[in-house]
Amino acid sequence: MATEYIFFDADLCERFVQAVAARALSSQVREDAMEGFVVQLGDEATDAVLEALEADYEALMHEQMLRAETRPDWVSHQVAGVRFTRADGSSAVVRLPAAVARPLLERFTAEEAHDLVSAIAHSLENPVDGPLCHKG
Repeated sequence: MATEYIFFDADLCERFVQAVAARALSSQVREDAMEGFVVQLGDEATDAVLEALEADYEALMHEQMLRAETRPDWVSHQVAGVRFTRADGSSAVVRLPAAVARPLLERFTAEEAHDLVSAIAHSLENPVDGPLCHKG
C-alpha cells in the first residue's frame, strides 16, 4: 500500500516534500481529484522514518487548520477526506464533516484512520448476516 498525504495549501505541500527529500526518500505530487495536492511516498520508507514524517505531517496539518480558520471561504466548507482501500485494491475517499473528522484525526494517526475506514468499507462491501460472534 502506498503512503499518501493530502494538502490544501501548496506551500505546506512543498515543505512536506522537502522534509521527505531530506530523509532521502522519493515522492510524487499530484493534484487531488477534489482539491489540493496528494504526496505519495516511494516504498523505501522504514517505520521509523514514517513515524517522523507522520509527526511532520501532523504539525503541518495543525498549521493548515490555523490558516483555514483565517479564511472565511474555507471555514464555511469544513470537511476532511480519508482515503480507503476497497476489497478489489482500488482506492477512494470518504468525506467526513468537521465534527466527525476533527475528533477522529485528533485521536488516530492518518494510517490508523485509513485502516478504520478501510475496515468499515470492507464490511459494507462484504456484509455478513447473523450474529457478530459465532462458533466456527
